[in-house]
Amino acid sequence: MKRLLKNPFVLLMMAALLMIAVACSDDSSSEGSSDDSGDNSGEAASEGEGLSGTLEIQYFVGGYGDSWWKEVIGDFQEKHPDLEIVEHAGPNINEEMRSRWVSGDPPDVVYIDGAGSSETQMVEDGQLMDLTDWVKDIEVDGKPLMDSFIVPPSDFDGSVYSLPLVFDAWGTWYDKAWFEENNWEVPSDFESFMNSMGQIKEDAGISPFVTTGQHPYYFLRGMLYPAFGAAGGDELLNDVITGAEGAWTSDAVLEVMKKVEKMQQEGYIDEGFAAINHTQSQMNFLLHDNAYIPVGFWLPNEMEGDKPEDLEYGFIPSPMNDASDPMPIVPDMRPLAIAEQAENPEAAKAFVEFVFTKEYAKSFSEHTGAIMNLQGVDLSSNENVPQYLIDANEMINDPEQVQIYHKPHPMSADLETPISDSLVSLMLGNITAEEFVQEAEQAAEEYRNSQ
Repeated sequence: MKRLLKNPFVLLMMAALLMIAVACSDDSSSEGSSDDSGDNSGEAASEGEGLSGTLEIQYFVGGYGDSWWKEVIGDFQEKHPDLEIVEHAGPNINEEMRSRWVSGDPPDVVYIDGAGSSETQMVEDGQLMDLTDWVKDIEVDGKPLMDSFIVPPSDFDGSVYSLPLVFDAWGTWYDKAWFEENNWEVPSDFESFMNSMGQIKEDAGISPFVTTGQHPYYFLRGMLYPAFGAAGGDELLNDVITGAEGAWTSDAVLEVMKKVEKMQQEGYIDEGFAAINHTQSQMNFLLHDNAYIPVGFWLPNEMEGDKPEDLEYGFIPSPMNDASDPMPIVPDMRPLAIAEQAENPEAAKAFVEFVFTKEYAKSFSEHTGAIMNLQGVDLSSNENVPQYLIDANEMINDPEQVQIYHKPHPMSADLETPISDSLVSLMLGNITAEEFVQEAEQAAEEYRNSQ
């Protein structure tokens, strides 16, 4: 297992944790009309020629806001004034556009993020264009794009169907100031995590841990993926995500799920988690109704308008590891793709290529407080670096404390949905860890048989 400092993803984490989380944009929908009757044919443009027809772009608006999208789309529009660009955007856009995808009339470009979206499911359903050959010819500042990614695209049996636009990493957040005030321990492994939650429950009279039960993948990706990595490395992580036979009933997975069961039995998981969405769970965390929450690096930007003045964000890799092991992190990507049935594929390809530049990578960080998935983007000159990023940077770049694990691609929704349902049951105490792994293994078998 490689040490972190030798890991190719370390450059990403160093950059991600040396930038300012500023320029929050609102989550207002900018839905464009899908009934435009403009010419959608599009023509491949030679250098200096503009594109024409209609280009439809779908993007989810959540914690990263939409101001960066407005900037890059506006710049692309200026470059191609004869091209009509229709934006489909908003916090519920994945559901709003579902009928378009199902009916074979999708937008040309899609940013895959947010509830109701699944890169793997879209690949399995034949909805995304194979970009394997095309992407080989794209360059960023004279360097092939495929060699410029910090994290490479998802690998679907050797084929590329999407390009990873945004890098993120799930972890566990806490209020550093509140912890210091109460002299509560910041955990570094599961044992100290349990001890910390026990002390918080006793001192504050609260359930220390909260997550969203409406979107159980927050816990799956934020807590279990790192735990599986710590328990069995990339191999186990790959096996549970792909539903390999026997993976979910393995001793390593059962041991992880017994940890979750113990959290529930001790009363550390908020009893009301199953009914709340991700925004409410984050608000509960900000209001000190709970002390720990698993979320990605979008949390400060998304909740900027609700953050209490004295709250100080603290971030740690989710402490599901054993005491003798480094803390685990699993990178999480948000990709950009082109529809297989795009009506203007030439314009779609031109837009995707237009986006992947260092200029827009810097702009993305300024708008979102997150990082685009490109190497060599210097963000260190930013003077207003949040303290939580400095603290996290020191931890993540210490190979004695943190190990990064890698998943092959996101879990298919066909597998994630039934496993998530069983996970909620386990976290509510309705089933045991042993029953959970059996249900998960059954779901994996049904998934394999459906392929």
